[in-house]
Formats: sequence, C-alpha cells, structure tokens
Amino acid sequence: MTTVNDDADLNDAEALVERETAGEVAPRPAFPLVTRGRGYERTAVDAFLLRARAAFEDGPDAAAADGSEDAPVTAQTVRDVSFPLARRGYAIAPVDAALGRIEDAFAARERAEALATVGAGTWVAQQRELAQEILDRLTRPRRHRFERASVLRYGYRVDEVDMVADKIAGYLAEGSNVTVEQVRSVAFRMQRGGYREAQVDAVLDAVVEVMLAVG
Repeated sequence: MTTVNDDADLNDAEALVERETAGEVAPRPAFPLVTRGRGYERTAVDAFLLRARAAFEDGPDAAAADGSEDAPVTAQTVRDVSFPLARRGYAIAPVDAALGRIEDAFAARERAEALATVGAGTWVAQQRELAQEILDRLTRPRRHRFERASVLRYGYRVDEVDMVADKIAGYLAEGSNVTVEQVRSVAFRMQRGGYREAQVDAVLDAVVEVMLAVG
C-alpha cells in the first residue's frame, strides 16, 4: 500500500498517477484489448483517466466553480467508478489494477493532507473509530452479520461472506496478513436469501478506506 510521509512521497504519488493515466495521449491503446467477449468501453475509461489525472495535478481545492460532478475526484471516486462493457474494449483486469494504484495515490495524498490539517492524534482516533465499527459488524454471529435478501431474491452466499469477514476481522483485531488487493478483488457466488450485496459492498469499501488510511 502507498503511504505519504513527506514531499518526496507526494512526488512519487503524482508520478504514479501520471504513469497510470498516460494512455490518453499515446497512439496505442492505453490497455490490452479483449479479443473475445466484452471489455471496458475504451472512451469511458480514457475520459475517466484524463479526469483523474487533471484532478490529481490540480489538487483537492480545484473543484469546479459550477459544482459539476466532474469537479472532485477522491480515492472514493476511483473506488466507485464503473464502466460500460463493449466489444473490443479494454481488458478488465489491467484497468482494475491501474485503478487500484491510482486509488492508492489519491488515498495517500488525502492521508497526508488530513494529518497536516487535524494532526496525527485526531487522524488515528478517527481511523480507529471506523475500524472498530467495522470490527463490531464482522464479529456478529455467523449468518447474522448482514441483512438478508428475501427468499425470492439473490444475494451473496452467506458462508463465503462470513469466511471473508473472519479474515478481515483478524486483520483489524490482530493485524493478520490481509492485503488491500485481496479485499478489492474478493468475489462471492450468489444464493437465494443471501446477504444483501449493497451492504456487504459498503463494508468492504470501508475496509479498503481504513487500510489505505493507515498505510
């Protein structure tokens, strides 16, 4: 995970974003193209990378005066972005990997700015509070950690989510070996009456936020 402790690290983070978003000015596609099936629509990916690069270079205070949705780009924005699928689109895995690295860079800068603004003590306390909220959720009794979909609807498989929850709880409580890449890439099969997807996804996003914040 990327951490920022001084100006040199901030320069490294800026270089990372420039490298990951360089495709929009290159004559070649920014990422490998799928030869079968569908990949991420190329124009949408290129536009977002251009937006992310501009936002990183301009800094967090460069929000557009008109308040358009294109103004702020944060680590959360990068984490939440989605793209339509298209034939001859970008291969999904390389794009997702690049987005992960860009998210790391934004999170690193946000951490450095927060430390400078509120101080290390307050920052650590805030992250501990969020981590404890997540831990409280993940240590509930198995099969009762998230809301369930109705018996006629599909949700994430309960046993698989509980297994991942146990591993993340171990990381939060005891520092067990779990990486942010593992949390980002986790996938679950579906079952009728399973855990509600939106709630599980929200908690996993919060886990990523904590992991990136603490570095």
